[in-house]
Amino acid sequence: MTASLQIQFQKHQCCVLIATYNNAATLGNVISEVLEYTSNIIVVNDGSTDNTLEFLEAYKNQIALISYQQNQGKGWALRQGFKKARELNYINCISIDSDAQHFPSDLPKFIDKLEQSQKATLILGNRNMNQEGIPSKSSFGNRFSNFWFWVETGKKQPDTQTGYRLYPISEYDDINFRTRKFEFEIEVLIRSAWRDIDIETVDVKVKYFEGDERVSHFRPFMDFFRISVLNSVLTTWALLFIKPRDFIRYFIKNDFKKILKEQLTAHNESPEKLSFTLGFGVFMGIVPIWGFQMLVAFFLAQLMKLNKTLVILAANISLPPLVPFILFGSYWLGGIILGDPNIADLFHQFKTFGSGGSEEFFKEIGHNIYQYIIGAIALALGSGIITFGISYFILRLRKS
Repeated sequence: MTASLQIQFQKHQCCVLIATYNNAATLGNVISEVLEYTSNIIVVNDGSTDNTLEFLEAYKNQIALISYQQNQGKGWALRQGFKKARELNYINCISIDSDAQHFPSDLPKFIDKLEQSQKATLILGNRNMNQEGIPSKSSFGNRFSNFWFWVETGKKQPDTQTGYRLYPISEYDDINFRTRKFEFEIEVLIRSAWRDIDIETVDVKVKYFEGDERVSHFRPFMDFFRISVLNSVLTTWALLFIKPRDFIRYFIKNDFKKILKEQLTAHNESPEKLSFTLGFGVFMGIVPIWGFQMLVAFFLAQLMKLNKTLVILAANISLPPLVPFILFGSYWLGGIILGDPNIADLFHQFKTFGSGGSEEFFKEIGHNIYQYIIGAIALALGSGIITFGISYFILRLRKS
């Protein structure tokens, strides 16, 4: 064992986790090679039916072992390994496959990268999927996974399907993971990104076996189906909560004028598109769907490929100081459209409601809401068009 590297493993409270299922032929060599770098090893026997336990008997004094009879899936095995690692006071955990595809000689790269990190970091072993000898199915699966990772997080990674990873497991103590099989590696990656955990990469070697040498427990149809369902759920949650949350955080942390100036020049968009974006944002800020304005605005901006930051900025026209003006302006405009512009009636109805005339108030409330909705839609359209015109004039003037 390399004493200096073992000291580094101890310093960073890091262990190596080997989850295995029916890989007795390769497991012994993997453990022996890992022992050359560290004795901090946890092995999870995920219900193997071969002679895995017999092989592990030789290492019983050198590893921490978790074993159960019924196979549960790789995700469950990793989760049990994380739990055991936390019980042993580890805060980082490197997962390595037991089928000998990964090279333990790459372990120092993870430790070196961890040494450079200033905070909790998830480190992915990048297999360089463009090199010769990579099976086409693996290459396609990785591109598929990379695409959905980008959709769900807005970030890019070269190898999101790698199983060779360093996990900052202390950051997961309060996360209730849902998945148990291969899709767990996607779930933990996405939820790490959503938590703003740094994600770094190190280049690693990989060996792909051919024919009878290859032992794979991945079921192409069922596991791909499970992964697709998970991506659908994560994408929906990202659109409904994560991305709007990140926008709100962005606005809180930064100055409104600074953001506006940056976004107007950041993407080199035409004055026409920028003006339409601002006009659409103002429209969404006034349209009468209170409580859902920002969410719907964000979703439609994504659909129409508009600058989402500018749309949300413009939609903030419905901030509290302006809300009363928008409400009464909408009601008044609705009255004009319906041929009854007398807004004093509304004050009278509130007055009679406060003095006990609730019957009259509720009798008129349906008409009041209808008048408000008509007016709000008209005000939203008019304000959006005016915003478009003013923005276009100013942007054209600046460009010339």
